[in-house]
Amino acid sequence: MTASPQSPAPAGGYDPAAEVVDICRDLIRIDTTNFGDGSGPGERKAAEHVAALLAEVGIEPEIHESEPGRASVLARWGGKTGDPLLLHGHLDVVPADADDWQVHPFSGEIQDGYVWGRGAVDMKDFDAMLLSVVRARQRAGAVPERPMVLCFTADEEAGGHKGAEYLVNHHPDMLADCTEAIGEVGGWSATVRGQRVYLIEAAEKGMAWMRLTAKGNAGHGSMRHPDNAITELAAAVARIGSHEWPVRLTPSMQVLLSAVGEIAGVEATPENAEELVEEFGPAARMLGNVIRHSTNPTMLSAGYKVNVVPGEATAHVDGRFLPGYEDEFFDTLAELVGERISVDWVSKQHALETTFDGDLVDAITASILAEDPGATVAPYLMSGGTDAKHWRKLGIRSFGFAPLRLPADLDFTALFHGVDERVPVDALEFGARVFDRFLDRA
Repeated sequence: MTASPQSPAPAGGYDPAAEVVDICRDLIRIDTTNFGDGSGPGERKAAEHVAALLAEVGIEPEIHESEPGRASVLARWGGKTGDPLLLHGHLDVVPADADDWQVHPFSGEIQDGYVWGRGAVDMKDFDAMLLSVVRARQRAGAVPERPMVLCFTADEEAGGHKGAEYLVNHHPDMLADCTEAIGEVGGWSATVRGQRVYLIEAAEKGMAWMRLTAKGNAGHGSMRHPDNAITELAAAVARIGSHEWPVRLTPSMQVLLSAVGEIAGVEATPENAEELVEEFGPAARMLGNVIRHSTNPTMLSAGYKVNVVPGEATAHVDGRFLPGYEDEFFDTLAELVGERISVDWVSKQHALETTFDGDLVDAITASILAEDPGATVAPYLMSGGTDAKHWRKLGIRSFGFAPLRLPADLDFTALFHGVDERVPVDALEFGARVFDRFLDRA
């Protein structure tokens, strides 16, 4: 999609970006590390902070715990025209080792024009944008006509089972009338041949986290063991990890690569898809994995002594599959695993994809182009997963739209779960302005 004339700033006399940097820093300073095994600090402290920010401007929040410390926040806001729009972000973050970082990952320090810290891009930046805009509009009496559900969840980084899934199962009354949702991992810019392209998440790969188990007869390491569990498992892991999955273009990626093809002066096809993905530079790290399935072995465990052949060996594999190609993925996976290996699903969640059209897409596009008139806006398929998979169970159509105008030389996708995670201060302020415009159009 191409540019539109720049629209005027909000007439309400408020600054939607006034608090975004401070709120982001404060959220980063609250350690909400999610180790995935229940051992972290939980999200309760962050949830209370968010609830207090909402209550301070007259919005009534609810805190819901799936178990002690695993807290999510829900609040109703906005007018009464149309179906409610779900605006969601998660409060938990992945672990960070301070020894690896240039600045402490929970400092929220501002350095070289960036806010540094774990969660700066995943996703306390968008939490801060949302809170800054909502608080500014609430104070100015500029409440949008459309009703909104504000949602800040626990546990997204471990599959959302103690956050979004819990809310869907136990508090659907707050969510069931929502028809559309806006969340993370979209709206950020990549630069292709000098042209900024804003990527809006319209699809997600499915999640197939699996545990593989091989069994054999335990015994002395000096004897013959044709049913060695480690040997059997290692062969299966090697087959899975080295398999070359074919290129498959889902509708979202076809639209995105066609847009890139226009910039590059070529027609997008499955045959040149990988070349077009490389036009995104560092962002190809993510986008190169959404034109095919993936199966990455991540953990191995077996044995307890060098001269003892164990009776069992296990491995974990992070599998991600494309929407529309589920049968291909699981049929091929079964062949790769083989008959002697058992598979248990650690987390198995559907892929999802929605069309890039409709009033909400028009609102997203117009809001970006009002702040960056020369840009291109297009959908993409995200390699990871978000809480959108759980909202889908209620029939909610989801998009990733956390707008950031980024420097062309920033390796942004490397910052997701990476060392020295950081977000530009001016990108945060840009995102708040864009999101404020969006709420007038949504």
